[in-house]
Amino acid sequence: MIDTQGNGLVFLLCIPRSGSSLSTVMLQNHSRIFATQEMWFLMNLVDLSKADSRAYGGSSIIRQFYQAMVSEDIFEKACRSFALEIYNGFLEGSGADFIVDKSPRYYYMLEWLDRLFPQSRRIHLQRNPLSVAASFKKVNRHTGEGFDLIQSLNHSKLNMKAVDLTLGLTRLNNYFAEAHPLAYELKYEQLVMKPQEELEKLCAFLGITYEQGMERYGQFVDSTKSDMFYSMGVGDPFLSSHQEAHQDSVNNWKNILERQEVELYCRVLGANLFHRMGYSEQLQEAEDWTGVQFQAEPDTEVLERLKQQLVLATECRWQPNYRMDAPMNGAKDRSPIHSGSEEKESAKIDTSLAAMATIRQLQAALRAADQRLERGYTERERLKKQLHAAHSKLQRIKSWIPFGHRISAWASQRKIVRGGKS
Repeated sequence: MIDTQGNGLVFLLCIPRSGSSLSTVMLQNHSRIFATQEMWFLMNLVDLSKADSRAYGGSSIIRQFYQAMVSEDIFEKACRSFALEIYNGFLEGSGADFIVDKSPRYYYMLEWLDRLFPQSRRIHLQRNPLSVAASFKKVNRHTGEGFDLIQSLNHSKLNMKAVDLTLGLTRLNNYFAEAHPLAYELKYEQLVMKPQEELEKLCAFLGITYEQGMERYGQFVDSTKSDMFYSMGVGDPFLSSHQEAHQDSVNNWKNILERQEVELYCRVLGANLFHRMGYSEQLQEAEDWTGVQFQAEPDTEVLERLKQQLVLATECRWQPNYRMDAPMNGAKDRSPIHSGSEEKESAKIDTSLAAMATIRQLQAALRAADQRLERGYTERERLKKQLHAAHSKLQRIKSWIPFGHRISAWASQRKIVRGGKS
């Protein structure tokens, strides 16, 4: 079970479209890990005191309540208690020792994560930024939303995808800039090329033994864990079309992005970030392709504009160049979450608890599936009405055509009678 310091909790930190769904669907196949699709609820907790407008009113009262009556310490303790109930509720009776919370955009609240669960472990998932941008474009094209990288980076209003690709990426790299005993770097490209080897190293970091075949996620699709994972309907929409990791998306950014998009994006990020992340070779490819040698430093004007847009919309305040907090005393010598197989043997799982955990997971999967079906039904009805309206309009236009023909014939006849004069 997860304690108040965060022992037993693992955050998978990255920006969206970095391969977090692939990483999670592999990790959840381990018998001692509970991992599902994106949770995001901690972001809602950290912004709870901001009290968005509600139909029943009282927003200003709620804001005043948190600001005047609830201390920061009490607020954090309450949020920690709530989060522990959620996390440990998932773990109860599951047989798992710890939980993986993979929620892209947790870069939004890194300072808060460090205060809330200082002993949690953190996995930094990295991917070539150009491939991330290409994935945004590919997925949004698939969903019909559309994504224009240049327009997103230059827009006068807040665009969270632009924030992900710039501020989020920079912030995470600053956060993990120094080695830390509770942090682990995982590269997407290495994971898809050598999944077993990378998972073995990742399991060692977590203090557990790699389980054979956990990377072949297609073999686990009938499990309760997978039911819950896929029922959420978020993450990579192409994940379920494969049975295991593949390398098709490793270097396909040149097939998706335009030269102008690559040039602008690399200029905004600056060459130093690519070098720090270990993608110097990919940056060189971009320079060769665009014919531009990118400056070392980022475009601070663009980054500052995006930051101001985010602050205005969310009221968030980040510490400049924030780094992962130094570990607490003894953290370096901290024993693994659970070390030997003997401990696993002695941990007898109550069968009734296990059954209840399975029931809760299946109920959650059913609720999520029902909601997706309901949204699908609502969208279908909307489209039917739209189609009916368009059809009615078309019929009205068609009904005008005979009248138009009569007008035309009358005008032609009148012209003839008048000797060809209008």
